[in-house]
Amino acid sequence: MLKKQSAGLVLWGAILFVAWNALLLLFFWTRPAPGRLPSDSSLDDDPASLTREVIRLAEDAQVELERQRGLLQQIREHHARWSQRWRVPTAAPPIPPRVPVSSPPAVIPILVIACDRSTVRRCLDKLLHYRPSAEHFPIIVSQDCGHEETAQVIASYGSAVTHIRQPDLSNIAVPPDHRKFQGYYKIARHYRWALGQVFHRFKFSAAVVVEDDLEVAPDFFEYFQATYPLLKADPSLWCVSAWNDNGKEQMVDSSKPELLYRTDFFPGLGWLLLAELWAELEPKWPRAFWDDWMRRPEQRQGRACVRPEISRTMTFGRKGVSHGQFFDQHLKFIKLNQHFVPFTQLDLSYLRQETYDRDFLARVYGAPLLQVEKLNNL
Repeated sequence: MLKKQSAGLVLWGAILFVAWNALLLLFFWTRPAPGRLPSDSSLDDDPASLTREVIRLAEDAQVELERQRGLLQQIREHHARWSQRWRVPTAAPPIPPRVPVSSPPAVIPILVIACDRSTVRRCLDKLLHYRPSAEHFPIIVSQDCGHEETAQVIASYGSAVTHIRQPDLSNIAVPPDHRKFQGYYKIARHYRWALGQVFHRFKFSAAVVVEDDLEVAPDFFEYFQATYPLLKADPSLWCVSAWNDNGKEQMVDSSKPELLYRTDFFPGLGWLLLAELWAELEPKWPRAFWDDWMRRPEQRQGRACVRPEISRTMTFGRKGVSHGQFFDQHLKFIKLNQHFVPFTQLDLSYLRQETYDRDFLARVYGAPLLQVEKLNNL
């Protein structure tokens, strides 16, 4: 329809142009000379006059021709404008969809702290069973104590793990009242050496620290792979832990294995840290009781850790420096998650400080008020 209208405009313009030129030609031939009326007899008697008349007509025709050229140019310009205005829009060629370029998964080594427990096999078996990629989750077993049976167990895994040994097996000079805590001093020394190997010798940018008496959940690696970007992006976080200190079965919501929290308390027992944090802690690393030291305000500096509703690690080691005291009273009752949660497919932005604090305050102030007496009856 629009094409027909455009063609009609061109046709009418051409007709007007031809008609106008025909009228002009008729006008020229019948037009008298300026100042006098022409007569055939005068032109016949004076050939010079005839020549002048012809020249005059040619000049007038030239002027009119230039005018007509201008008119034709205007017709063309108007035609172009009308064509632009009434042109049917054509569909633009489809833009090929952009293929999202995702960064490759980070390489996060698992640092297993071992000593003299040959039951490290249980820990390593679970790690290797659930590990999705040897490339992205290399396992480094750092052994202290020089226990040969444990060393043979670790060596039996061959290239599946990297076995390193803490070279300084000497006793540590401790205050007289700390002689019974010699083991805690050696543990702190071992941690410092092992973390130094991971970040200085192997040049990794992060690490998950696991003790040799921990069993991991099916989604242990998925959990750390998903929370690693969050830890890197949020300066208000300083670690991610797989452990919930209040994770006894009667104290957790088993229907929400995907639920994660921020906590001011350092949980340990399977925890992720960045190389930047180790650079901060290494120069002042304590001689003993490193985990209690981590919980002090001067180390935490207002930062939080991420921890799960349901633990992704479980300790099975009754043997240790605490002589099973905490295991029998508390640790053995912590529930281990058994259902795989695809954390890398979930939106974890609710764990960012501003969002988390706002939602947390809303839940607290929106909760019903209870009397202390009623709490005693729960």
